[in-house]
Amino acid sequence: MNKLDIANSNLNKLIEKTIEQKVALTSNVMMVRPANFGFNEQTAKNNAFQINDTTKSKEEIKSRAIEEFDQFVEILQENDVNVEVIQDTLQPINPDAVFPNNWISFHHPDFVVTYPMFALKRRNERRKEIIDDLKLKYSIKAQFEYEHFEHKEMFLEGTGSIVFDRKYKIAYACKSIRTHQNLFRKFCDDLKFKPLLFDAVDKKGQPIYHTNVMMTVGVDFVIICMDSIANDEDKIKLITFFNETGKKIIPISMEQMEDFAGNMLQLKNKNGQCLLIMSTRAYKALSIDQKNEIEQYTKIVHADLDIIETYGGGGARCMIAEIFLNPLSN
Repeated sequence: MNKLDIANSNLNKLIEKTIEQKVALTSNVMMVRPANFGFNEQTAKNNAFQINDTTKSKEEIKSRAIEEFDQFVEILQENDVNVEVIQDTLQPINPDAVFPNNWISFHHPDFVVTYPMFALKRRNERRKEIIDDLKLKYSIKAQFEYEHFEHKEMFLEGTGSIVFDRKYKIAYACKSIRTHQNLFRKFCDDLKFKPLLFDAVDKKGQPIYHTNVMMTVGVDFVIICMDSIANDEDKIKLITFFNETGKKIIPISMEQMEDFAGNMLQLKNKNGQCLLIMSTRAYKALSIDQKNEIEQYTKIVHADLDIIETYGGGGARCMIAEIFLNPLSN
């Protein structure tokens, strides 16, 4: 029995034991309204999606990012998604606070995870009072804390680093300085996810900084830039897992990935309708055939996030931290 056969056998056992469709999607999310959004030179060291367009002033960038955020929240609410809006602090200045998914994730039924961050400027985004405030609405009984690994230069940036298939308890991650392999494996061991680690690179052959810009996993489909995966063995592993878990593969190109067409998130609304959240840039990058294919499984919802994507290097998915906690009864 070769390694792939063993992996397939283990995966089949996993699927039989851990299907959790009822918690695969959520209608509750947390988002952080930015106070000082702007270009972060520390994250730009390995985030090729960031562009420092100096034709706009810092004040214009900041104000337009707030406008985009507010419009995005309004669109989600219009689609019956419950948004817990947290206001960022004026001090310290957190240029990337609008991307909370990198420092926190919420898991069924009642625990949270906090993560080690690569950029020094981002570590102040972790705020205990946010968790304390959410405890007034949701059941939080435990917290996995990984931030102490920052002292060892080991990073794992939440659902930027890790793309979850919550239905089948699988965690996908592409290797990068922001996704430490050993820490990723420890995380999966701690939280009982099956890890799938692979290499993914951009057009220049540089490691893609976050997994969630090159792939999106829905309940019944996966949107992925297969062209970014140069290793044939990695491709085979991924395709095998997608097939075994019943995922329709919707490939996107490198160019579409650069327009954030891999940075999407599937939610459900309060009525149980499936929604695929993306930016307008990502939506426009998709072909008619791709949109039609996606809409066989889920409604598409998009918002204009051009300033946030350009200067922050993250899109719609990066702005949302899903809440899989049990709400407290009134």
